[in-house]
Amino acid sequence: MAAVFIPLTEPIGRAPQRGGFALWALGFRPFYLLAALLAALWVPLWALQFSGVLGTPVLRGPAWHAHEMVFGFTQAVVVGFLFTAGRNWSGQPTPTGKPLMALAALWLAGRALVLSPWPLAALVVNVAFPLAAAWGLWRALRAGGNRRNYFFVGLLLALAAACGALHLSQSGAGVPARLGTTVPLDVVIFIIAVITGRVVPMFSNNGVPGLNAQRRPQVERAALGSTLALLAADVAGLGAPLLSAVLAVALVAHGVRLWGWQPWGTRRNPLVWVLHLACLWLPVHLALRLGTEWGAVPQGLATHALTVGLIGTLTLGMMTRTALGHTGRPLRAGRIEITAYLAISLAAGVRVGLPLLHPAALLLAVNLSAALWSLAWLLYLWRYTPWLCRTRADGQPG
Repeated sequence: MAAVFIPLTEPIGRAPQRGGFALWALGFRPFYLLAALLAALWVPLWALQFSGVLGTPVLRGPAWHAHEMVFGFTQAVVVGFLFTAGRNWSGQPTPTGKPLMALAALWLAGRALVLSPWPLAALVVNVAFPLAAAWGLWRALRAGGNRRNYFFVGLLLALAAACGALHLSQSGAGVPARLGTTVPLDVVIFIIAVITGRVVPMFSNNGVPGLNAQRRPQVERAALGSTLALLAADVAGLGAPLLSAVLAVALVAHGVRLWGWQPWGTRRNPLVWVLHLACLWLPVHLALRLGTEWGAVPQGLATHALTVGLIGTLTLGMMTRTALGHTGRPLRAGRIEITAYLAISLAAGVRVGLPLLHPAALLLAVNLSAALWSLAWLLYLWRYTPWLCRTRADGQPG
């Protein structure tokens, strides 16, 4: 473990020559690419395994599918975003060059070891990745005196603890499974709630002239506070009456928050409406989970409203927007981006809506949703892989 905590920054130096190779110039570049690759390949493989087409299973059950989508895909996006945003927040370098390569290699090793017969090695490496990422972010924030964002370091540490809990629960160590499945999703919800609250109203007002998306402090406190309350409730393992009350408060708070952002006025700008469409899935998730607690909604639908709907759609929207901006290109969605947005939105709708209306269609929903999900990420890779690997179009560093 000690070998992981190497100095995680290199001198920024001068910008590479325009058109040169720049994959390791900033955190979003390799981790967006790796996340998209995993998303495009892993979910269809899981769908084939789930439907019985694959004779030899790729993953050892639903818990490991969940592991890879949270601690593989989602965590890669979060780290890529935080390394890039953390550099702006602090004015200090986050991991680049060889240290960034080492972190990417650690992430890749985690993906391989999950498939291996070495559970202890898989645990150590998969826990080490968020710890190393937290260290790299902490160094930048501390050097820049950016105390406002220290809590993101704590959230990465929480993901590391949840990852360890999932490995231990699957090894029969007696750790409750919810600490490695439900709890990390709550942590991701909180990360998303913070980031969307900061950027969605701003992006909306900047991208849609005349829109008046409002960020109201009381509503923000209610949305973030109820999200933290949900996290605490799941850590404690609260039962239906108290948990239902927390879910209901969070549902109202996030619904009011989204309404204040005026999503109906964003339809002319795809880079904006995709973020609002993604955020709509959070109240849907909370409503479905509330229904699940009372036995009115089948198990798993609330989780997929969160993972495919909120996380999938939002990460795709943010990964296109931030990649465009940080590679020096106009903030404009073309046909490829719009097609990808529609594909992932349909993937979420099919995965959640079809089994909700017709439970016997679960297998069809899984396979069709996986195909649409994979299409969205393949389109992202087609468009963005060259841009993520080359220097900025405007010749600037990063």
